Amino acid sequence: MNVSIVVGRQHNRPSAGCPYRNRLPGLAMIWMRALWLDNQLPFSHKSFMHFIVKTMVGVAVCYCVYCIFVFLVQRSILFPRNQIPLPSPAKPVNPMPGLHRIWLETAGAQIEAWFIAPSAGVKALPAPAVIFAHGNGELIDHWPEMLQNFSRMGIGLLLVEYPGYGRSSGTPTQDTITQAFVAAYDTLVSYKEVDSKRIILFGRSVGGGAVCALVLKRPAAALILMSTFTSVRSMASKFLVPPFLIRDPFDNLKAVRQYRGPLLLIHGRHDRIVPYANSATLHRVAHSSRLLDYNAGHNDCPPDWKRFWKDVAEFFAKANIV
Repeated sequence: MNVSIVVGRQHNRPSAGCPYRNRLPGLAMIWMRALWLDNQLPFSHKSFMHFIVKTMVGVAVCYCVYCIFVFLVQRSILFPRNQIPLPSPAKPVNPMPGLHRIWLETAGAQIEAWFIAPSAGVKALPAPAVIFAHGNGELIDHWPEMLQNFSRMGIGLLLVEYPGYGRSSGTPTQDTITQAFVAAYDTLVSYKEVDSKRIILFGRSVGGGAVCALVLKRPAAALILMSTFTSVRSMASKFLVPPFLIRDPFDNLKAVRQYRGPLLLIHGRHDRIVPYANSATLHRVAHSSRLLDYNAGHNDCPPDWKRFWKDVAEFFAKANIV
């Protein structure tokens, strides 16, 4: 009797665990596991695993390229100075009485600043003074009229331009901006009409990072932060990049934790650029702070300037500034 024996192809099945597990982290382990399974599966399954591995590698390469791109252009995003229309040369540099133009010398740059003295006869000299840092899409030219009420309150006002902005030379980075504001501070406290013990630092949006960097180097009688962030690194997720790629972190959280003086936080509840939660976090870690939430977004904060000046006056009175 003839007996036919059909020998079928025996497929090797994967064991309970990949021998490479617990040896390699992250994507490397996934890749090695995929190669191991690839050798254990039938041909059709091998083709599928090849597709998976190639797709994963392709996605990883594209993400790395994207991260490199963001790393290279991030300062153009954080400091969009080339998108801000420059003031007309025909426009007067001094748009209001009592404004004095100052040029500050820093490493390799000339920084423009405007000082608005307190209104004559309002308060006895020496007077307190505010150092103001504007947002990243603005110039000092935009602010004299908006902030002239400081002068009426008997408080001097120093508007400091960022390096590379407006008529100032240089390139904006955290280091160069900090150098500019340190130079501005040292110049301001040298004025006889300014009380060096009553210097207020006021920053809006990115300007909050500028004054927080300054308060780590120079004393301040009070600190005002409007629509600002805990740090630029905390916002890296909006661009889907890891925080360590951020070149100018502006760690406001660290500055607020270390600052012992009075702090006024102002933020719009509907801010989508720098969410309100940032100021709420700063408020929680501050030693002495007041948080005001306005019915506003980012660029329209404060929505009511009369209320703003009332809130600021109350804050100054409580802090014994005026």
